[in-house]
Parts: sequence; structure tokens; C-alpha cells
Amino acid sequence: MSGVMQLQEQIRNRTAHVGVLGLGYVGLPLAVELAKVGFRVTGIDVSREKVDLLNRGVSYVLDVSDAEMRPLVEAGKLSATTDFSVIATLDTANICVPTPLRKTKDPDMSYVVACTEQIAKYLKPGTLVILESTTYPGTTEELLLPTLERSGLKVGEDFFLCFSPERVDPGNERFQTRNIPKVVGGVTAACTQTGALFYQQALETVVPVSSTSVAEMVKLLENTFRMINIGMVNELAMMCDRMGVNVWEVIDAAATKPFGFMPFYPGPGLGGHCIPIDPFYLSWKTKQAGIEARFIELAGYINGQMPRFVVDKVADALNDHAKPVKGSHIHLLGIAYKRDIDDLRESPALDVAHLLQQRGARVTYSDPYIAVAEHDGFHLERMDEEEALTAADCVVIITDHRKVDYVKVGATAKLIVDTRNAMKQVGGANVVRL
Repeated sequence: MSGVMQLQEQIRNRTAHVGVLGLGYVGLPLAVELAKVGFRVTGIDVSREKVDLLNRGVSYVLDVSDAEMRPLVEAGKLSATTDFSVIATLDTANICVPTPLRKTKDPDMSYVVACTEQIAKYLKPGTLVILESTTYPGTTEELLLPTLERSGLKVGEDFFLCFSPERVDPGNERFQTRNIPKVVGGVTAACTQTGALFYQQALETVVPVSSTSVAEMVKLLENTFRMINIGMVNELAMMCDRMGVNVWEVIDAAATKPFGFMPFYPGPGLGGHCIPIDPFYLSWKTKQAGIEARFIELAGYINGQMPRFVVDKVADALNDHAKPVKGSHIHLLGIAYKRDIDDLRESPALDVAHLLQQRGARVTYSDPYIAVAEHDGFHLERMDEEEALTAADCVVIITDHRKVDYVKVGATAKLIVDTRNAMKQVGGANVVRL
């Protein structure tokens, strides 16, 4: 039996030993779904804390419950380790590690490179390798393929290499790993076929495409589309503010059009690992090809100005109450990068807090999902929400968590700057909207 036929048979009967490298917001939910359908899944991560929690059946990701994980761990279907030598026993390996941007806005591929080198070290015939980490078009074939072929094995015959972009939306109760359509593209037709077969075992819909580059570009298109449209509506918010027009009412009215319009909403800035970052992978790659990504750069600039716009709104609101920013107590209500999650990555709240502190304000926060606000050496003081609503000179709604009682916020806070239209149904003379 050929290598591809044997591997595909192992996948179909779910006897393949599956590995997931990187056990964060992408890797852990994927590992759980694969274990649920009967695969023996081994997660690999450099974090001893994550590995220990998983091996105890304790989830550290909001989208995965302990009740889902524990039976899989107890049945021996799901385990984790920090030892990369386990790769030698794997039949499939999914790379789900971070791909951040450096301060110079170029891709930091160090985590992907490190994982690929470990896989190459232990690669055996009949192995499927899939990169899920968001990256620039060409990464899989330009970066991973040469490293893996140093083993002497040939892609499409001895091992199989694909790219499949993660589409995780943390906190989304309707769409999660199992029912989000999964795009997959391989280096060869046999790679694509094997990768698609693998995902079909656990996920509802699989969408094969013709190459790894197409699959890589799909992810960048999705997030660049969102980033540019958010940039456009953020610019509209600044225009409406200057002209005294309610931007939220404008968007709601425009959204009644049944064709040719999709509503996007302004906010204090972009957050999370994907939307603020992924478009710059495309921008960086196109510059190498001599093409200037003007839409991306402009949208990035506008979105990057939103924290300053929010701070200016706070300063104006305090000024109307005869108070300066300097010496005022400003409380940030919600600091996660989006509603109902515990993720602080790239959150605009950090920029808003830093800018307010630079102006001399005392800044505190409360967030039902985030107990400690520390990021790159920056620390933000936490304060009990009820106490802060009474004590603060101004409350700034950065993240509109549904756990918050906005009626109570409106009745208690002296002054509110609402960047998310969370007070839409409450109103009040003490509310200033973005």
C-alpha cells in the first residue's frame, strides 16, 4: 500500500495519531474536536502551565468547557506534552502557533520556523503536516517545504503538506471550530486530498482549493476586508462627530437596505490577534513584489488613530463638566479586545489607558473576564465596578460585555463616554457617544 493510501486509511478509520503544535485559542479547540471523533490527539506546547491544565482536563480557553475536555483526557484520547520528540510517533501534525508582527510591521515567523524544524527532525514517511497559523502568501512552499524536504522525503509522495487558515472567532456562540467551513490547500493534489479528508472527519464543511498560496490569501482577504471596512466606518464616525450627526443612527438606517450594504461599526480601535495584524502580512508581501497596498496602509492609519480620538472625546466631555483630564479619575469599563471574551491581545483599551495616563489621569478598569491587566510591562489598576461607577469622574465603555448592567451604569456614573453604543437603550444627559 502506498504512503498516501495508508495514511488516508488511518485517517478514515481514525487510528492516526494526531498532533497539534500550539495549544492556544486555535489549537486547543481543534484538538478537542479531533479527539471527540475518536482520534488519539497529542498537543505540544512550550507552556508547562497549559500542558498541565490540559492533562488535568481543565480548560483555559473560553470556547472549550471542562465538561468537554475531561472525558477525552480520561479516555486517553487527549493529552499534552512539552516534549517535541513525540512528533516521531505522529501521523499528522497541525501547526497552530502565533505569527505576530514585529514593531517594524514585518512578520515574525520564529514560532513557525521553530515548529517546522522540530517536525523536520522527527519526520517519518506517511506524515501529513498542516500549517494553520496566519501568514503571508507563499509561506508554506517557501519556508516550510524546503525545511521538511531536507529529510530526503518527497512532498506528495512520502509526506503531505497543506495550509488551512484558522477561522476561530473567540466568544462566538453560533460559529465554532466544528461548524466553521474549513479551507485547505495542498502543495500537490494528493496533499490537498489528504488534508481535506483529515478535516472531514471532525468538521462539518471542508472547502478544498488549488494551492497553499490560495488558502493563505483567503485568510488575508477575509481579515483585510474587515479591517478596511472598519477603517472606513471609523473615519465616518470622526466625520459625523465633527458635523454633529449620530453615526450609530446612520449605520442602523443604512443597514435596512436589503442589498449592496453590510453594516460595520466604529469603535475605540482594532484588537485581537488577527484583524489588526493580518492585513500587514499582505502589505509586507506586496511591497516585496513592488506593489503599494494603499487601502491597507490607510485603513491601518485611521484605525490606529481611534484611541487618540477616544481620549479627545473624554477630554472634551470632562471639559464640559469643568474638569481637566489631569488629576481626574477615569475608569475603563471592559478592556478585552471584544465582547464576552478574556483576551487582551492588541486591545485598544491599553492604548487609551496609556494616553490618558500620559495626560495625568488616574486610570482604573473593571472587566468581568480579565482579572489582571498586564501587557509588555504595562500594568493597569483594577477596581471594583460598583465602587468605580460612583467614584470615577468619567467612565469610558471600551468593551460592551453583555454581563454589565448598563441601566445601572447610566444611573450611577457621573459621566460616560460610550465607544460601543452600549448605552443605546439607556440614554441620559450624562452619556457622550463616539
